[in-house]
Order: sequence, then structure tokens, then C-alpha cells
Amino acid sequence: MGDTMGENKKKDPLAWEEIRTEHIVQDEWIDFRRSAFRFPDGSVFEPYYSYSRRDYVVIVASDTEGKYLCVRQYRQGIREVTTEFPAGGIEPGNGQEYRRAGEVSAEDAITAAKRELQEETGYVSDEWRALITVPSNATIADNYAYVFEARNCRRVSGQNLDETEFLNVTKLTAGEIEERIRNGEFQQAIHVMAWLLSLR
Repeated sequence: MGDTMGENKKKDPLAWEEIRTEHIVQDEWIDFRRSAFRFPDGSVFEPYYSYSRRDYVVIVASDTEGKYLCVRQYRQGIREVTTEFPAGGIEPGNGQEYRRAGEVSAEDAITAAKRELQEETGYVSDEWRALITVPSNATIADNYAYVFEARNCRRVSGQNLDETEFLNVTKLTAGEIEERIRNGEFQQAIHVMAWLLSLR
């Protein structure tokens, strides 16, 4: 299938072989595919659906008083307004619509994190820590989440939102975040993971 990560490594005996792919939708937002795979026992399975989207950043950000900067916005997947951390897409470079794992530099990721924090909340920070880079949904997607912590954030501007963003900033204490997680009111899985990693 071309340049996939790990091509030069020894093939794992559990790996599937992609033998056919149809791009059902391919635009600037998503590459949605229907594929056929050959399993390790030689049998073929189809259709298998997967997609590519942009890698993105998630920021666990706290201000100088130790409160956490969260955003409330509508998430169409679950048809609810959620509370979560600031987050956003990493812009593709070199004319590419998507970049596979390993093609986003650490510099691109931290630049995106700083941009998204300021755009969504109006806050900036000089104290950044990379927490983890992890597949967003390894079962059906090939994009990655780059998770950061930003401390002692200070407000320098108002929000500068994209045309599709309608969100409000809310400040929560650590206890309030814990309570929302327990009550199922902090609903983004990667964001819950980000919170737990930030406490380590």
C-alpha cells in the first residue's frame, strides 16, 4: 500500500495485509475507506471501514490560581454539549491533507497546542509538558492525539474561534473535574486519559 510506518521492520505474523481499498469520501476533512484484508490464516475479510483525519492536540491547562481551563461545546456524535479540555487539529504541512503517524514533528504539535489554547480560551503559558502521543482510535482510525499540560496560564486576549466553533470557557477545580468524570459528565475519553496523566 505504499509508505506505511514500519515498512522496513520485520512483519508481525498477526498483521493483516490490505489487498484492496476504495476511498468512499476523500476531502479536506476525512478520508473514509472501505478495504479488504487478508488475515494471517489466508482468509479474506471485507468490507472493513477505516478513516484518516488530522492529528490533534489536547491541552490540560491550569491558570495561576490552579483552576483548570475547560470548554463547553456541542459534540454532534453524541448530540450533547460536553465539558472538555481545549483541543484542536494540527494543520497539515507541505501541501498534505493528512500525515500518517510519525509525520507530525514535535514542533508542529506544540505549535498547534499553543495556538489552540490561545484561540479557544485567550490564555497562554510558558510552562509546557508533553504527556503522551497516542492513537485516537486504533481500531478504525490512523490519527494520533498529542496530549500536553500547560501550567500557570495567563489571559492575554479574547477568544479567536474558527467559523464552526461555538464554545464557552469555564474554569473548574480539580475536585470539580473529578466529580464530572465520576458522573459521566466529562465525556471525551482522550481528555479523561489526559487528566489522569497530568496528575502523575
